[in-house]
Amino acid sequence: MTPPPESASPGSRAVGTGFALVATILIAVNLRPVASSVGPILEEVTQGLGMSTTVAGSVTALPGLAFGLVGALAVGLARRVGMTTGIVLGLLTLCIGLLARSMIDSTVLFLVFTGLALGGAAIGNVLVPAWIKRQPRDVRLMTLYSAGLTLGGAMGAALVAPISANFDLGWRAALGVWGLLALVAVAPWAVIAVRERATPGGRGSARSASAVGQIWRSPTAVALTVVFGIQSMNAYVQFGWLPQIYRDAGLSAGYAGVLMSLLTALTLIGALMMPTVIARSPSLTSWMYAFGVLLVIGNGGLLLAPSAVPWLWAIILGISGFAFPTAIALITARTRDPQVTARLSGFVQPTGYMLAALGPFLVGLIYEATGTWTVVLIMLMLSGVVLTLAGLRVAHPTRVDDELTA
Repeated sequence: MTPPPESASPGSRAVGTGFALVATILIAVNLRPVASSVGPILEEVTQGLGMSTTVAGSVTALPGLAFGLVGALAVGLARRVGMTTGIVLGLLTLCIGLLARSMIDSTVLFLVFTGLALGGAAIGNVLVPAWIKRQPRDVRLMTLYSAGLTLGGAMGAALVAPISANFDLGWRAALGVWGLLALVAVAPWAVIAVRERATPGGRGSARSASAVGQIWRSPTAVALTVVFGIQSMNAYVQFGWLPQIYRDAGLSAGYAGVLMSLLTALTLIGALMMPTVIARSPSLTSWMYAFGVLLVIGNGGLLLAPSAVPWLWAIILGISGFAFPTAIALITARTRDPQVTARLSGFVQPTGYMLAALGPFLVGLIYEATGTWTVVLIMLMLSGVVLTLAGLRVAHPTRVDDELTA
């Protein structure tokens, strides 16, 4: 779906379609390894830096907190320096943090540079969807962006352990390589920033005549935040605890890992599908019902028969995870003006990630207190109901711009 002419700013004509595609893919695959690459080698990092168990646990909580806190500041940064310049600054911050944390021997500095890298990624999380909204072929770009986020997260988790095991620098090489990969993305975005600044009206500041009213007064924005937060919370819980749920049911660690890979692969399929589905569908009502029902069934299966057909529950939860690329794509689909898109992204993602960050923490507390997964899985089943109720509010093509001006 091509946006109406008024939604494409002059700056959107500063780069060609092919160049925009390459830049989108490069930044998308670089926004998630900073969060997903630490977990598989956390034991090696902990031993190498002499971390305590408590400090090591805080590393796993940093992504949600950083994405929430720093992401909330991204729109303000764009107002000051321009949207694409803000993206470049985020990428540079990401590179510095990733490379620096792989070279130091201090636990405190490791946490500082990890937070710095996550902050850079948070800026990209918020501003890239708004930049995509400015482009003539935003559906194609959003499809690549959603798929790139999922692929980058999977690459970070899957490749970090083999790199650590096969290079002399061990975990340092495994973490530092993502900083080098992020450097590759800086060059095309720097070119875009320079070209857009040289184009009349292309600076991409976050001011617009239509961007009036408090974003939280938009019912669509609030509902989309709930959808994003609930699905992100479930994803964080799945990545953090689903393998343990399977292992407690008697499955081997290797089989549990395969099931997680299956779930992730299905999420990638959803990232490729959903932007086009949204663009071509007059309503997403049936999808929203499906996301909630599948979330209830998948977690119910884990509760009642986790080892009977474990692959089936992984498939069901993987398909329910289509809700995440749906929420990302709706940030652009439910707005007209790119600057409203920036504000919506700067509200939905930070708030949603803060909500999501509580999930794994609460799951750990509940599991430790009860010794079983029963309460946790019932709560996750109930979250499917909440997801559907919020999803029905954003299922129809209402525009946040109209709600703000109303």
